[in-house]
Amino acid sequence: MTTLVATSVVRGSQQGESHGGIYLVNLDDGEIKQVVDWNTMDIDWQGRGWDRGLRGIAFDGERVYVAASDELFVFDREFQVLASYRSPYLAHCHEISCFKRRLYLSSTGFDSLLGFDLDRHHFSWGLHIAAGNDGYTAAAFDPSGTHGPEAVNNFHINNVFAQESGLYFSGLRTRGLLKFDGRRVRKTVILPRGVHNARPFDGGVLFNDSEADAVRFVTPERQVRFAVPRYDIDALTHTDFADKRLARQGFGRGLCVLGPKQIAAGSSPSTIAVHDLELGTTTATHTITRDIRNAIHGLEIWPYQ
Repeated sequence: MTTLVATSVVRGSQQGESHGGIYLVNLDDGEIKQVVDWNTMDIDWQGRGWDRGLRGIAFDGERVYVAASDELFVFDREFQVLASYRSPYLAHCHEISCFKRRLYLSSTGFDSLLGFDLDRHHFSWGLHIAAGNDGYTAAAFDPSGTHGPEAVNNFHINNVFAQESGLYFSGLRTRGLLKFDGRRVRKTVILPRGVHNARPFDGGVLFNDSEADAVRFVTPERQVRFAVPRYDIDALTHTDFADKRLARQGFGRGLCVLGPKQIAAGSSPSTIAVHDLELGTTTATHTITRDIRNAIHGLEIWPYQ
């Protein structure tokens, strides 16, 4: 049995309405269970997704880490809140990634990456990204101090992926998958504008080409493209003019690898599609809601099967 855990952000919802949550989706029988309803009054109400909803997901033993815009929440496997942590340099966080004993977070509002120490339970490392004469510069800072970077969002860094070969990250305006090797930042591959969830995979790069409403896997020898699922407009809810300015269907975000040749990708309205990289076909779709404002954000395999 394969179960995915997904977070969602609700764009354009009003005070008193749900602003997303956490769902468990069984890919075998299609059962969908909402385990957290993120309905809180401590929310910034203006503009698009911003402070509303829950974002990236990661795991460490029996602890489930889920990022909100400016706060890192820790749940147990029953989704009871154990703790939460903040840094003055965490703003508009998107994806997170766990490697060895550090959790990495993308801090979109500061063009930065943050590191959270999983043993000492505090923000212990920061890296600010800026444009340089020959590409990008990277400057380390203390995310718990007062001498960090200014609040800037030049690159809209929305993704981080950590593995043995380096720390990979990307954003709407990086125009590529960037890699920090501990000394410098370099661009490993050119990508379109507006991508989410870019990561190295099987000799190539896997990403949500969000502006093109597609999921893509690209290697030097091969390109595979999957269209994001779409619905008849009459089948959607909350499609009035006010909501259209804040949300649209077909927006791809959230991506995880299910196996060597199979991936799952999220989109709006909150839908999870399963794609076969070998056959080049979409093999299943699971719809959480047809509310056009409700968009998948984080997507991972639930490890406690």
